[in-house]
Amino acid sequence: MLWAVFTLIAAAAQTARNAMQRELTATLGTVGATHVRFLFGFPFALFVFLPGVMVVTGYSLPSPPPVFWPWVVAGAVMQIAATATMLSVMGERSFVVAYAYIKTEPVQVALFGLIFLHDKVTPLTAAAIVIATAGVIVISLKAGASKVSTKRSTAIGLVSGALFALSAIGYRGAILSLHLPHFVMAATFTLAVGLVMQAAMLTAYLVLREPKVLRDIGRAWKPSLFAGFMGAFASEFWFLAFAIATAANVRTLALVEVLFAQGVTHLVFKEPTTRRELSGVVLVVLGVLLLVWAY
Repeated sequence: MLWAVFTLIAAAAQTARNAMQRELTATLGTVGATHVRFLFGFPFALFVFLPGVMVVTGYSLPSPPPVFWPWVVAGAVMQIAATATMLSVMGERSFVVAYAYIKTEPVQVALFGLIFLHDKVTPLTAAAIVIATAGVIVISLKAGASKVSTKRSTAIGLVSGALFALSAIGYRGAILSLHLPHFVMAATFTLAVGLVMQAAMLTAYLVLREPKVLRDIGRAWKPSLFAGFMGAFASEFWFLAFAIATAANVRTLALVEVLFAQGVTHLVFKEPTTRRELSGVVLVVLGVLLLVWAY
């Protein structure tokens, strides 16, 4: 059950990072806030996490096989696109409701995992995924929203969930392709490579298309540094979980983020939670408990 511990730590850290990124979107824009997690995250992965793992495990840097690179590139590119669409939908709806759209991801992860990695899904696990996902759908049904806004937000949120699902599959495929005896080294090495790629790609884009955003990021370095660290920290534990459990199990348990988001909604953004959202939370909790029991 070590994967469950890793997932809970990652979910808590990611909630804090998402909240910070949402605030940064107002000053840096969607692309700038997206870039923060990579630009300020890769130094922690490359110069802190990876050397630390090498010291603790005694393993040197691996020599990745050719098949590693398509997997990690797919994971990196999909995650950039997923983060950008996530921040976009968060700008249109409440923090916790935006989470609801995005967290339809487990169903898509289960499907993509079966197709690309041949990860098996047991009947109990499938039931847990359906129940928990139903919970986030209930949370997303917000009375009073305009139909146009709801449809647009739903579409963007579902696309974001699909991109996050493909990213998870890409990174899990990269980790497994290394065939390393120690899963911590495989996960941390993949994380470092992925973050360096993402930082390089988005920096190049901004230099060519929006250099002002880079200057704005430089001026907002203090909150950006925190968001970057929390992003790298969360990703480290996501990758550790992916190394020892199927992506479907990890991303279903990750729905506890909705509960963490409720806390952020009340304490930080002062947004009310409706009875309908609370009933959805109950379904999420039931689904997560069934998943853990079935594992």
